[in-house]
Amino acid sequence: MKAEHEKILILDFGGQYSQLIARRVRECSVYCELKSCRTTLQEIEKGAYRGIIFSGGPNSVYEEGAPRCDEGIFRLGIPVLGICYGAQLMAHMLGGAVQSSEVKEYGKTEVDCMTSSVLFHNASEQSICWMSHTDYIEKAPYGFKVTAKTDHCPTAAMEDYQRRFFGVQFHPEVNHTKEGTLYLKNFLYNACGCTGDWKMSSFVEDTIEELRKKIGKKKVFCALSGGVDSSVAAVLVHKAVGKQLTCVFVDHGLLRKDEGDTVERVFREQFDMNLIRVNAQERFLTRLQGVSDPNEKRKIIGEEFIRVFEDESKKLGAIDFLCQGTIYPDVVESGTGEAAAIKPHHNVGALPENIGFEGLIEPLRYLFKDEVRKAGLELGIPEFLVWRQPFPGPGLAVRIIGDITPEKVHTLQEADAIMREEFAAAGLDKSVHQYFTVLTNVRSVGVMGDGRTYDHTIALRAVTTDDFMTADWARIPYDVLERISVRIINEVPHINRIVYDITSKPPATIEWE
Repeated sequence: MKAEHEKILILDFGGQYSQLIARRVRECSVYCELKSCRTTLQEIEKGAYRGIIFSGGPNSVYEEGAPRCDEGIFRLGIPVLGICYGAQLMAHMLGGAVQSSEVKEYGKTEVDCMTSSVLFHNASEQSICWMSHTDYIEKAPYGFKVTAKTDHCPTAAMEDYQRRFFGVQFHPEVNHTKEGTLYLKNFLYNACGCTGDWKMSSFVEDTIEELRKKIGKKKVFCALSGGVDSSVAAVLVHKAVGKQLTCVFVDHGLLRKDEGDTVERVFREQFDMNLIRVNAQERFLTRLQGVSDPNEKRKIIGEEFIRVFEDESKKLGAIDFLCQGTIYPDVVESGTGEAAAIKPHHNVGALPENIGFEGLIEPLRYLFKDEVRKAGLELGIPEFLVWRQPFPGPGLAVRIIGDITPEKVHTLQEADAIMREEFAAAGLDKSVHQYFTVLTNVRSVGVMGDGRTYDHTIALRAVTTDDFMTADWARIPYDVLERISVRIINEVPHINRIVYDITSKPPATIEWE
């Protein structure tokens, strides 16, 4: 990330929407970084930030041990926007009063706004905002004026115009706040003086130049899965250093129909990459023979990936850097602030440290998934790969319930290909965020060609989601479901029943295993 880009700092106080704030700021064409609220004042000063945003959080500011930031932030002369807990903390630290509210506000709430405020410039005097709080600002600090209120919240927003400090009790970053993007833009452009220089084309150019300088004449190894993250990372490095990059694509035999050939063709022919395709289908399927437990499947596949990479790295000799498709949610979910770490940072199946790389190359480390897709299109990666469906690391192994056989893999590949073809034909391939087939371990009686059958059941799964943390089952038109059902039963042997999964997440997960 080049220093000359204007930057906003988001301090995370453990709020569930902290990542979403960062995404919204990026969508306003302003680069931002999400860091712990305990980031030192010295580090913040070095960042040369145009503005700072305090996230929400689950705590009460007056409780012992509640997360705080360095008070010196308010003396830096940098605009600050506090959201929910962040607004309460600002009030608390600057001499205002925060109290527990007798009437709690959750969900969509009508807010009266002063349009003379910097935040509400060109906004409606009354608007719907998303509230989620049990405390409220009883008294704004000296120098602040109240700029918005609700029936039960006397300080729904406040500002100190001279010092450019702003606080809102609601969440402007969520879609339920009708004019939330406008409020954020007003802060970024009118309070912080940003111009919106965060463009994907400049990111791609800058990153390629930085990679060229960092790698020099050294060699890079990349584990390429064909997924969007590893693909974009690999193409960025390839654009920078060409044949100094070696990509290893492990075909474990559990990919979707024709996927291995497609990945090889795109990266070898279109980009002229130094690509090694390891055809390890027999190796993986032999290890998985007779295994039904999903956790055991994952463990076996993860271990076997490591062994394959070890074997290939030995053949290549000395390699200086490992390239990974780490993206910003991976970094954030490893724990940036007061929130507990959601998952450990992982990208290439936990490659062993003793392979001996000098360092990591992570060109997508500061991008969200939607930004990764934009970068992929800028780089000329085919749209069908950029918009490739999310796919679990163990592949079809966790979409086959029970033990795995070559015949079951082939059956599921054919059924899945039909579903994807019909979704594309119906124009649903981008509006539905994830969709796939599952080969259940259920067999049932059917009638085909005037004869009795006793064959397998395929489950269809399709969901819509903004963040993949929660998801709703997709309302697919009946005629599309019918075409998929008819085609699978007619074209795929040993399938006589199709069911559609109408369970949201939670209580279910997106994958069946």
